[in-house]
Amino acid sequence: MYLVFPNIRRQLSKYHGIFQFKEHKRNSKKIFQNPLTNPRIKVSWVKAHVGNIGNERADQLAKDSTQHGQPYSHTELPKPHIKGLLRKRMLEEWQTSWKNDDTGRKIYNIMSSVSLRPTNCLREDVIFSQHGPFSAYLKRFHLSDNDYCSCGGIGTVLHYATECIYTVSWHMRKPAPNFEQEWLKRVANNLVSRQKIRGIIKFISKNRDLFRPP
Repeated sequence: MYLVFPNIRRQLSKYHGIFQFKEHKRNSKKIFQNPLTNPRIKVSWVKAHVGNIGNERADQLAKDSTQHGQPYSHTELPKPHIKGLLRKRMLEEWQTSWKNDDTGRKIYNIMSSVSLRPTNCLREDVIFSQHGPFSAYLKRFHLSDNDYCSCGGIGTVLHYATECIYTVSWHMRKPAPNFEQEWLKRVANNLVSRQKIRGIIKFISKNRDLFRPP
């Protein structure tokens, strides 16, 4: 006969659930193999851990584990669980690196969280990183002699999206100077604004001579 001594009433329902649950883990199978095959199981309730050495020992081990931690071997863990731990740790380190790095800050201001899922961006969406066929970008990488638009303004992303006379059909409201990154983030998350940006990029790409300064 096997005796079960849960120390509180609520645990009675847990034991019922355990015996009904089809356990696949190796260690759990070893624990429940004999009780499951033996029809003579008696469940008795005892107050706290009084008089039951096994319960008292289990309670002490649980307290020690909570207060001091208990080392365990990864070799005893299922492979999917180990993969999950490694995946979580990798994402945490990646997120920390992305947050504290010195490069890619323009992208970070728009997409601050890392993910293993690729971001569904079109070619025209490079505007959010301020890369593209803009005079300021071309000048920055020594692909143009100056950073002026043919209309006389500095050829930045914000210029083409809010004030250039050649892209007036797609203009959006210009933000205050200290809110430019917030503006980019808001535009990136708005479907209508993204469509306007794509229209600007396509128009500039097809009419490069129009935007080239004299």
